Formats: sequence, structure tokens, C-alpha cells
Amino acid sequence: MTDTRQGPLIIAEISGNHNGSLERALEIVRAAAAAGAHAVKIQTYTADTITLDVDTPAFRVSEGHALWGSRTLHDLYEEAHTPWEWHEPIFSLANELGMLAFSTPFDETAVEFLESLNVPMYKIASLEIVDLPLIEQVAATGKPVILSVGTASVAEVAEAVDAARRGGCQDLTLLACTSSYPAEPDDANLRRIPVMAEMFGVKVGLSDHTLGVGVSIAAAALGATVIEKHVTLRREDGGVDAAFSLEPHELRLLVDGCDAAARALGAAHVWTTGAESESLRLRPSLYVSQDVSAGDLITAENVRSVRPAGGLPPADLPRVLGRRFAVDAKVGTPVSWDVLG
Repeated sequence: MTDTRQGPLIIAEISGNHNGSLERALEIVRAAAAAGAHAVKIQTYTADTITLDVDTPAFRVSEGHALWGSRTLHDLYEEAHTPWEWHEPIFSLANELGMLAFSTPFDETAVEFLESLNVPMYKIASLEIVDLPLIEQVAATGKPVILSVGTASVAEVAEAVDAARRGGCQDLTLLACTSSYPAEPDDANLRRIPVMAEMFGVKVGLSDHTLGVGVSIAAAALGATVIEKHVTLRREDGGVDAAFSLEPHELRLLVDGCDAAARALGAAHVWTTGAESESLRLRPSLYVSQDVSAGDLITAENVRSVRPAGGLPPADLPRVLGRRFAVDAKVGTPVSWDVLG
């Protein structure tokens, strides 16, 4: 596949939107490819590798949560996880369709499994940003690492970046992220994107849990190199992540919008461009607006500022009025100093 994009890498996150069906997961992959996404991502864990089967308040989502209130973590992750035997067919289909395919591991066994599938890169989830041994293990694979910074303080991001570098990571991307589901645009704080890039000397993108595509396109305009969005076939189908996921037609809007935003950045030193040549030709200038004879007095009735260009600039009109024509001139003759007496 020839990569002609100028915008960020667009990652379609399947997460739990497969709703327990491998065929649905594969259908999401096909839809993501048709919409122009550059990569698909899943998550590699089981309920037992990511949490404990314990029903106490600490192991429950808080009661007031908009989507998953009062559910035990084990129950939620049992529903949302992608069976490990699905990884290979999902990755294979994505590759056949010209997309990158990779995953987020949540423990060392997941990293080992993903290495057996030779994934091209890794993502570290926001909550795992404090799992420095996991970050080092992923970095030690020598593959690019994307690290989401949701929930993290600046100091915690610095520790995670140091862990990735200790592990040997040479290609690190940080994702600005608000770890709230769904997230509000007010909490995105996208101005941190260029600040993070300068502070840590890495590429920076966005993991976006807001509704719609506006926040992601704004991030692309701020220089984001990666945009990650959850994708589903139809929100009305339900599922653990459906409420804040894009449908395929919205994913296409995201791809096109981010590409346009990145291309629109251009260069600060450019003002007039070649694309404006016709508009330049049509800028107003001074033209003879009535048939005149040599010796006639120049007035506001027989010389006017009109489109197109070709005559003296409109700013010269005060210097022209009151003079006399040196030659006969038809209406539509551009006014030049040769025409004037």
C-alpha cells in the first residue's frame, strides 16, 4: 500500500465492540479499511490476567459511572476482552486490507503472546502507565511504542518515558488522553500536545474518547501524529464501548478531516500562493468606464476602480482625478500613465 497521507496515523480501536463475535470483529476491520483507517488495534488480556474475581467495592466500577456503574471489574473485562485465538485472524485480515494491526498488552504473558504473532508495534494503556516493568518489557522488543498518558501527572509521564528508554525503545509516541468514558471536549486540553512534544522530545498524538470527530481534527491541526478512536459498526447495537465509538461513516470523516487539518498547517512564511493566481488576476484596478477622447478631463464617472487587475492600483485614483486623457480610450481600457496626460 502506498502511503500518501499527510495527516496523522488513524488507529481504529476495536476494544470490546466485537460484542462477543469474531465475525463482528472482522466486519469492523473491513469497515475500518473501507473508511480509510491506517491501523486497527485490539486489547490483549483476559478477565483473570487483568484483575481478580472479587466482588468488593474496590473491585467494582463506581456506582455513578455513566456506562459501567456498579459492575465488577472481572465481569466487565470478561465481556469486553478479545479471545486470544481471535488475534491471528483479526491481524491477518487487517494486513490483507493494507492496514497495520497491533494490540495493547496488559501483562507479561500478553507481551509474550503478541511477540509470537510478530506484531509491528505496541500500545500501553493509560492506566498501565504506572506499570513500569510492563513498559520496559514492551520497549525491550525493539518495536515502536505508543504510550497513552491519561490519568498521569507530568512526573509519572516522565517516569514512563524513562522506563521505555531504559528498555531500549527508539520510537516512542505519547498520546494525550482523557481517561473518561465518554470524555468531554472541555477536558481534552489539546494545547499540551506541542508542549509534550517539546518536553519529552517524542512524537505526540491523541487517544480520543469524546463524541464525534471535532476534537481529533483539532489535535491534527496542533501537530498530532497519531489519532486513536474506538470504532463500532452501529452504536445502536450496544456493547461496553459503543456509546463513545465512531460508526464507519464517521471514521471516514475523521480520516479526511485530520488529513485536511494537517495539510492546512502549511508554512508560516507563505502568504500568496500559486493557487491564488486567478484571484490575483481579478483584483480591482483603475479602468476607463466611459468612451473618452484625448484632452477629456478625468472624473469619477469616466475612471473607476473595478475588477479585474491590469490598470493602475485603486490607491492611485486621487492622483489620476483632475488630469486629462492623452489619447482616445474605449470603455474597458486599463488606465496606465501612458493613457494620462
